[in-house]
Amino acid sequence: MDQKGTQMSKAPVLQAVGVTKAYGRVIALDGADLELFPGEVLAVVGDNGAGKSTLIKCLSGAEIPDHGQIILDGQEMSFKRPQDGRHAGIETVYQTLAVAPALDIASNLFLGREMRKAGPLGSVLRMIDSSGMRKAAKEHISALGIGTIQNISQAVETLSGGQRQAVAVARAAAFGQKLIILDEPTAALGVRESRQVLKLIESLRERGMPVILISHNMPQVFEVADRIQVQRLGKRAAVVTPKTHTMNDVVAIMTGAMTVDKKDQALSSIR
Repeated sequence: MDQKGTQMSKAPVLQAVGVTKAYGRVIALDGADLELFPGEVLAVVGDNGAGKSTLIKCLSGAEIPDHGQIILDGQEMSFKRPQDGRHAGIETVYQTLAVAPALDIASNLFLGREMRKAGPLGSVLRMIDSSGMRKAAKEHISALGIGTIQNISQAVETLSGGQRQAVAVARAAAFGQKLIILDEPTAALGVRESRQVLKLIESLRERGMPVILISHNMPQVFEVADRIQVQRLGKRAAVVTPKTHTMNDVVAIMTGAMTVDKKDQALSSIR
């Protein structure tokens, strides 16, 4: 029930059941499963080609599974495009970030979802409420405890890598109603900036937002994850916790040198 001070209920927020995806003769997912519970950070790890990226793309609507089920809050979903996932409350921050460098922080936070002025100015003339977006952006940044960004009107291209990642995460947190998926959020960052992103992940968990974290960085995974799902050859090989298994154990599972009995997996430990 309680891991890292987080209350987890028995019903998962998100489930993937027997998801398969092939690109021609290449099988990226071969009956993959996943369960994400309320208020937890679930890390998904695996070697290159294990199906991590394809799995999160299927969960977010960026890819359409060939077979299997995606279940959100007990209802089966059929996402055809990323917008479908976003409308359902799933926000994804990909490694490429997808920020507009020339725009300011507030404009990036509301990119594609701009606020309109009240009354006829917004409904008829469709004028953007820039001051309202700046105010709301500042509130979102402050809520996540991002102290390195002071000027909301600052262009994103003038920010450091960690600050840009913080903007992308803040945007996901602002609109993610159900969960947030982070794809290698610290891959291109230095030690100090990576630390900032890890604090953001912990801040999201403290707010009760469940997070799926895709990462190759084992020390970071063991620092912030409540559970760790190991992908191997397009399937879920095991689900463990930092308390029950070591980094060496996880690497061994990834390579096939070690297997984990289903009764020992961490899925049952939070029920």
